[in-house]
Amino acid sequence: MTAVNRRPMAEAGENSAAGQSVPRVLLLVPARTYRAADFLAAAGRMGLDLVVGSDGALPLGGRPVVHVSAGDLPGTAGRIMALGTRFDAVVAVDTPMLVLAALVSGRMGLPHNPVQAVIAANDKAEQRRRWAAAAVPQPAFQVVPAGASDDALRRAAGEAGLPCVVKAVSLSASQGVLRADNPAAAVTAARRIRRILAAARRPAHEPLVVEEYVPGPELSIDGLLTDGGLAVTAVFDKPCTPDGPTFEETVLITPSRLPGPAQDAAIATAGRAARALGLTHGPVHAELRIGQRRGQARPVMLELAARSIGGLCSRALHFGNNMSLEELVLANALGRRIATSRPTAGPSGVVMLPVPRRGVLRAVEGRGDAAAVPGITGLTITIPTGQHVHPLPDGDRYLGFIFAEADTREEVEGALANARGRLRVVIR
Repeated sequence: MTAVNRRPMAEAGENSAAGQSVPRVLLLVPARTYRAADFLAAAGRMGLDLVVGSDGALPLGGRPVVHVSAGDLPGTAGRIMALGTRFDAVVAVDTPMLVLAALVSGRMGLPHNPVQAVIAANDKAEQRRRWAAAAVPQPAFQVVPAGASDDALRRAAGEAGLPCVVKAVSLSASQGVLRADNPAAAVTAARRIRRILAAARRPAHEPLVVEEYVPGPELSIDGLLTDGGLAVTAVFDKPCTPDGPTFEETVLITPSRLPGPAQDAAIATAGRAARALGLTHGPVHAELRIGQRRGQARPVMLELAARSIGGLCSRALHFGNNMSLEELVLANALGRRIATSRPTAGPSGVVMLPVPRRGVLRAVEGRGDAAAVPGITGLTITIPTGQHVHPLPDGDRYLGFIFAEADTREEVEGALANARGRLRVVIR
């Protein structure tokens, strides 16, 4: 499906040349995000008049920041409206700001997702319920309330089907996600996830989801919604996704190896899933597996977020005129027609480097050797030395990202594996 076009894409400065004002965008940036710099760079390339709202101090080169709080939605929305500034778009850089962006956009009369749709997309239990009501293919599941007994957890695991996956409903990036092969393991996984939720200061009443484990190839689909229509920006294969007990995302390769009909079916399923949540506008990031049901392969929805791909993974993508994914997201928010929605370069990929063990990060050695591998286009370590680190499912951060481009997908995957093998992570 393609996005509905509203007005043509303007080159940077075109509005000024025509005597019109430069588009003004409110960019809502959580204090803890990988993505602030890439969105700021994209806005600069597009010549936008940018106002930044954040809940923390950010290194923004002296740019003034409007204080916002995702924990005080009515108060923050009121303060933004009291600025008396007319914005052409409100864009959330990452998950914590999504609901606030929808609320402020609605008050300003800008295209936006319904607030309840964004809330549903942020809640894995509500996702499952809405997808069940809309008959979207997904794993069998049970929602287990806080305070449920061990017997209730065992029953939920048996009803969902074994092996199963136990999930926190509000966390992301595979944090708080564990596979359990039997009912006793489901109880142990739930106890561990409860400790993770407490450390993350999540509400004590938050339920857990126990769902059927779906074997098969995993992929992610990124796209942009306009009036409910989905324009796909990338389909990534995940050739190294583990079978559990934890589910670190590591290697992502695009374009996908899946046959065209399988990709079309997955894209159609992602579009149905977004509409079932009530999402109509802006970026989406969908996670699916190709499972076997009744002897036939079909896409099964795992999760969907009302944002673009996380971390620094978008740096693996380049579009027409060397546009970044962040530029496409901003253009979509401004109602501009997107000339191309698929990457224009050859095969590319990224390795997300997981934290191997708990401790204090002392060094990541071998970076020069890794960066020198043919096909490697970038290597970024995102956790400073001296910080305490925790592996998944307890932690919520990756050590860094390696990027590659080559003539074939096999060469991209080989270059990433070669570069990753040259790194030595020192943790005390």
